Amino acid sequence: MASFENIKHVGVIGAGTMGRGIVMNFINAGYPVTWLDVNGEMLDKGVDEIRNVYKRSVAQQRFDEAEAKARVDRVSTTQDYNDLNDMDLVVEAVYENMDLKKKIFGDLDKAVKQDAILATNTSYLDIDEIASATQRPSQVLGLHFFSPAHIMKLLEVVRGKATAQDVMDTCLAVGKKIGKEAVLAGNCHGFIGNRMLEKYSRQARLLMLEGATPWQIDTALQGFGMAMGPYRMYDVVGVDLGWRSRQLAGVGRGEPVVWLDNKLCEMGRFGQKSGHGFYKYEPGSRQAIHDPETDMMAREVAEEAGYTQRDIGDEEIVERCILALVNEGARILDEGFAESAEDIDRVYRFGYGFPAERGGPMAYADSLGLDKVLAKIREFESDQGDFWKPAAGLVKRAEAGERFTKA
Repeated sequence: MASFENIKHVGVIGAGTMGRGIVMNFINAGYPVTWLDVNGEMLDKGVDEIRNVYKRSVAQQRFDEAEAKARVDRVSTTQDYNDLNDMDLVVEAVYENMDLKKKIFGDLDKAVKQDAILATNTSYLDIDEIASATQRPSQVLGLHFFSPAHIMKLLEVVRGKATAQDVMDTCLAVGKKIGKEAVLAGNCHGFIGNRMLEKYSRQARLLMLEGATPWQIDTALQGFGMAMGPYRMYDVVGVDLGWRSRQLAGVGRGEPVVWLDNKLCEMGRFGQKSGHGFYKYEPGSRQAIHDPETDMMAREVAEEAGYTQRDIGDEEIVERCILALVNEGARILDEGFAESAEDIDRVYRFGYGFPAERGGPMAYADSLGLDKVLAKIREFESDQGDFWKPAAGLVKRAEAGERFTKA
């Protein structure tokens, strides 16, 4: 039976940015980590980058050189799955490809002791399908870290249909030990956070086609209190991630909502990492600078897609983006993929920069009054169609004068 006390040694697979951040979480908390990647150069580079992060921490007097060395010394690297045989927990953190993840889990199943927990850091993929590559689906679950993984506080602990209760409890406790806000989520596309984000992002993109600029949308949502607007977020994450996945899937152009992204990527404007995306960046700076050329390209894309643009106020931007989060959050509750509205709010505060003073999307909806939220969503539905069909749980609570969150 899995228990928190039995997690003594952790394996991490993948030496990219996410894998490196996950390794740091565990070594910071005192766990020895065996780090595997098939590319030895990537592993060496990853360890060097961890050393550099700790050098900066020492320079900032967060801890001393002896502590920095002790943390790095907790990492050993390997290219051989057999070196993971005695791990108690293994976290896979390779890129989002189901075939690759299933191959890795099949290899892990053969190499790692039978009572070990096997976790995937996938953001969207089906935990049950990944677990099907093993003979131990009860020991498989998702541990969805958020980038940068050694800094962001949220950890979604994603249960598969066969995941054992003790495995979930163990991982929630481990999450707490490594300093995370660990939230239990069900296995649906995007889990809690990214499933809701898709609806929020879609409204932001439609608003751009209808007449708002990326700059205006971000300014309005940051004025509401979001840590950053959606277009700044795309620049930070990398505009090219979605573009490349569309090309791989054979839907290179996609819907009009992504045509501006496509144009930027065709120009080599991938976001912060290339110095130019929706915004401009000075060399070595992460400060987003408004780019009027982006606004002009947004108008061109809207015209090409057949939209007649109009003036859109900040209030409409905030209402559409935030109420899209609320309505999808209500659906997630209806379908049992979140344990509570409070858990949804924790996901959004700690993973997506929702303003703490507003409590989270569901608490914010309560503060407005669910009758008013429902009336506004029905107004959007009559104007814009099925996207805005209100969630059954929202309707039920609004009509009964109830709330999402405990008063």
